[in-house]
Amino acid sequence: MLIYKIFQADEWATLQDQGASDGAPIDISDGYVHFSTAEQAAETAAKHFAGIEGLTLLTCDADAMGDDLKWEVSRGDALFPHLYRQIRMTDVVWSCPLPFDGQTHLFPEGME
Repeated sequence: MLIYKIFQADEWATLQDQGASDGAPIDISDGYVHFSTAEQAAETAAKHFAGIEGLTLLTCDADAMGDDLKWEVSRGDALFPHLYRQIRMTDVVWSCPLPFDGQTHLFPEGME
């Protein structure tokens, strides 16, 4: 199953440069890296990244993360994937810009 992480430009640059990252400030504060499913990603963008440009959408394979990935109840009592280790470049299946059109972020078609 594919899961998604939204990074700001500096966070994405750190992951690319260092090969691993503790994530965004909220990830560091909470002690795990927050991910979303395809169904949750747009709401995550609207809630936590409203109006922010220059974002990157990372796609990762949940199954490849093994026991370090836990599914836990979060927003709206839904299960969200939380990674209890650094996110690594080797976790990223693909990435793409997440443009903002002035009202909403534009996610790629075909997200599963």
